[in-house]
Amino acid sequence: MYRIGVLSDTHGFMDSRLNDFFKDCNEIWHAGDIGDLSVADELESSKPLIAVYGNIDGNDCRIRYPREQRKRVQGLDVWMVHIGGYPGNYDISIKERLIADPPGLFISGHSHILKVIYDKKYSLLHINPGAAGRHGLHKVRTAVRFAIIDSKVTDLEIIELGARSKY
Repeated sequence: MYRIGVLSDTHGFMDSRLNDFFKDCNEIWHAGDIGDLSVADELESSKPLIAVYGNIDGNDCRIRYPREQRKRVQGLDVWMVHIGGYPGNYDISIKERLIADPPGLFISGHSHILKVIYDKKYSLLHINPGAAGRHGLHKVRTAVRFAIIDSKVTDLEIIELGARSKY
């Protein structure tokens, strides 16, 4: 079993409760809008971090992390990008490539809305972990973790970190 913790839209804020939530994970994935490299550094201090930059990220994040990541993890084809949309409304920047070569797992952030949707049309699971930071339109800060077993996502769990305006 390979465990992954996923977050997005931290906007420079790292909730210390995520360290405990991700403690049994093999890797942490950040789906963009990191906001400050100190967040990435804290995440990387305990686990390997796979990240993409988001639209609010400055040159420091864009130099360290790519716009998108696509790789195989435990036999599962994973594609992560910050702005990607969701089933039925994929972003124009990735839609054509996604349709031509859909991954098994598609992760995006940006909307600040937690979503876990299976796209039957393209046989892929879409996960948006919501927003773990304090800035944005979301009401509750969230992140997810899951396991990959035999090329399948399983044991998905969500953490609610409280209202976006709370410390």
